[in-house]
Amino acid sequence: MDDLLTQVTPYVTRLCRPIAPLDTADAVQESLMAVFKALRGLRDPRAFYGWVRTLTVREAVRVARRTAVERPAEPDELVRLGGLRTDGDTELSADVRDVLSRLPVHYRAVLVLRELEGLDERSAARLLGVAPGTVKSRLHRARSLFRRSWTEPTRQGERHEH
Repeated sequence: MDDLLTQVTPYVTRLCRPIAPLDTADAVQESLMAVFKALRGLRDPRAFYGWVRTLTVREAVRVARRTAVERPAEPDELVRLGGLRTDGDTELSADVRDVLSRLPVHYRAVLVLRELEGLDERSAARLLGVAPGTVKSRLHRARSLFRRSWTEPTRQGERHEH
C-alpha cells in the first residue's frame, strides 16, 4: 500500500496544487487518505487513475473551500490558460499569479480539469458533482475572467500583450 501511495503522490499533488494552493499539503494528505480508505471499493483496477482523480479533485475543492483567502496556482502550471508563455519572465509569472489569485476555487477546479487534465465537460461535471451545463458556464466564466483580468492595466502601468 505504501508503494502504491508513493507512486500516486506526484499525480495527486499536481491536481491539488492549482485547486488548493494555500493548503496543497493538506489537500494531498486528505486525498491520499481518501484513496487509502476507499481502495477496497475500486471495482476496475484499469480505472485507477481516473478514480484517484475523482477523489483528489473532490478533496482538494473541499480543502480549498475551508481556506479564507485564496491564492493562485503556480503560474508555470496554468500559464497556458491565457495562451501565454513565461520563458522565465518573472514579471509575467507575477502577472499570471495575480490574475489567477482572483479566480474562485470552483472556477480554478474547472480549469484544472479541462485545461490540465483534458477532461470533456461531461466527465468534469460527473467528477465535480454538477451538471454539464454548469461546467460549461463555469469554464466560460473562468476563461472570461482570466482574459479580462489579464488585459486590465496593472498598478505599474499598462500590461503588455504577450
